[in-house]
Parts: sequence; C-alpha cells; structure tokens
Amino acid sequence: YAPWCPACKQIESTWESFAKESERLDITVGKVDVTQEPGLSGRFFVTILPTIYHAHDGVFRRYRGSRTLEDLESYVLERKWELVEPIAAWKSPSSIMMHGMAGLFHFSRWIRQIHNYLTGTLGIHVWISYTIFILATLLISLFLAL
Repeated sequence: YAPWCPACKQIESTWESFAKESERLDITVGKVDVTQEPGLSGRFFVTILPTIYHAHDGVFRRYRGSRTLEDLESYVLERKWELVEPIAAWKSPSSIMMHGMAGLFHFSRWIRQIHNYLTGTLGIHVWISYTIFILATLLISLFLAL
C-alpha cells in the first residue's frame, strides 16, 4: 500500500479488521508501505496498489478476489488459495531476478534522494541536477566501456 493511494485508504478498515481476525484464522497479516520499502515493492513486482499476496510454505500467490472481510476470510478458511496458481519461480520474491529488481528500486530511490539534496538543500536548479546525472551516466558508461 501507499499512504497517498485512494484505493489503499478504501480497503484500510477492512484490512485492519482482517488483521484483528488473524489469530483466529491462524495466519499472519501485514502491510508494507511501498514508499518506505521500495526494495520489497521491487521484489514483489508491485505495479498496482493495493496488491495482496498470500504466502504459504514459501509459495506466493497473488490474491485477486473481492476485498471484503468475508471474502478474505473465506479465501483462508476454505483454502481457496490452493486453486490459485503460484507465482512462477523466476518471479518469486526470493528469486535472484527479483533480488536484482529490488536493487534497482533501491538505486532509483537513492538517485531521487541525491536529486532532492541537490535541488532542495543546495538550491541547484532542477535542469542543472538533470545535467549532472546525464554527465555522470555518460562518464560511468565511458569508464565501463574502457
């Protein structure tokens, strides 16, 4: 989820109720703020918000059903998750490929922080910051090519 997401805000009370029922359902319920954890959003390849995953014994399945409390509970209690095809091994959050994707998300956040530092703290114009990144990219590419 993300704090600015209208759909996430809409499901928030249902999700909190679902979390309160977690002990009775013998499950663990959590939520991750993708703005604070970009690596996890990369690993899980989150492209829309909110995204719900079910994990059991290291196997991940994406929940695409209705987002009512009753439907979430029945998904667990009636083991409807067994009818959902697991995420392919290469797209699994524990795969090497998704570790790399998480790294890219961390890298993009790091670049954004540098850009904000240059423009906000140092007062450099936005286009000058972009120029610095362009030149850095060219120099790094030249260095790697050599």
